[in-house]
Amino acid sequence: MPEIVRTRVAIVGAGPAGLLLSHLLAAAGIDSIVIDSRTREQIEQTIRAGILEQGTVEVLDALDEFSRARTVGHRHDGIELRFAGAGHRIDFASLVGRGVWLYPQHEALKDLIAARIAAGADLRFGVTAQRVEGAASDRPRVFATGADGRALEIDADFVVGADGSHSVVRAAVTGSQTGGYFREYPFAWFGILCEAPPSATELIYSNSPNGFALISQRSATVQRMYFQCDPEVDPESYTEEQLWHELQSRVPGTTLNEGPIFQRDVLRFRSFVAHSLRTGRAALVGDAAHTVPPTGAKGMNLAVADVLVLERALRALLLENDERLIDAYHDTALHRIWKAQHFSWWMTSMLHVAPDASDFDRLRQLGELQTVVESEAGRRYLAEAYTGWPLEGRA
Repeated sequence: MPEIVRTRVAIVGAGPAGLLLSHLLAAAGIDSIVIDSRTREQIEQTIRAGILEQGTVEVLDALDEFSRARTVGHRHDGIELRFAGAGHRIDFASLVGRGVWLYPQHEALKDLIAARIAAGADLRFGVTAQRVEGAASDRPRVFATGADGRALEIDADFVVGADGSHSVVRAAVTGSQTGGYFREYPFAWFGILCEAPPSATELIYSNSPNGFALISQRSATVQRMYFQCDPEVDPESYTEEQLWHELQSRVPGTTLNEGPIFQRDVLRFRSFVAHSLRTGRAALVGDAAHTVPPTGAKGMNLAVADVLVLERALRALLLENDERLIDAYHDTALHRIWKAQHFSWWMTSMLHVAPDASDFDRLRQLGELQTVVESEAGRRYLAEAYTGWPLEGRA
């Protein structure tokens, strides 16, 4: 016999969106159950980069003593755009009065999990969702399987899909697990983690004739770096010497601090927006609803923005029986999602060299970069979008 449990909100996915939503709902007196097919250790130990907008950090402050973004993370008040052999700083603080925090996503997940466990939340790791039924009714149900193979059914008032880009809940919302608007880019990022002190105090986004590179930091002793590559490249096909040559050749004017490389991976570039973000009593947030290229640093930040919109709608629906905000969720969330999609596409197309780029394309691209750095309006737009637009329901 399956285990049958009852909750007000069933959340599939213990990523940033699912855990934050559970936390905010609990503060409003709404109980939830969060399930994830991964173990706690897998979630906390899968290393993920992270640039947090100022608004995202302010939201995470609600975790009180469990939030380490301001203490462990590093505030950055600008980035450098490097092209044609010269660097140009985009000063966020002077342009828009905001900054960002370099704080890896897996560290934010540790904070969220610790906060939810301390609050006695019902988090179930190793539980795999199979399907959602009854999304059009007022009692949808999640069918899942536990780590021990036992069937689990979650009877809820609302189901939220926060289960990533391969979302199971998406099928109940859009009618298809792949239903949405999709774009795949003809390049990827080859990423490395190395043991070496930072090569720069802020992130460097470099456009070079050899392709794009991003020079980032992780800590006083670890660097994170990326360079543009073919999506099909084998991460093990490069020697360490070749990797350092590729990176250094794409950041002329900056001497990189080299050290032992202890992680390497290839990150494909895709953009996706689901056809629908909500059907009846089921909705999508985060990567289940959309994915963006990493160039604009919008992934986790966009998930947090979704959660704020959905949490307000669920409070109105479940506490006041007011359906107006949940009916508006799709359109309200999409307003920011498509702005973020545009910014991510713009940064990607401006900084990367397409495989079929002509001389005209390269010179036009350099003209675009020059226009941005020479114009206060251009620098201000980049700073405004990178540090984050105002969050729904917040000043």
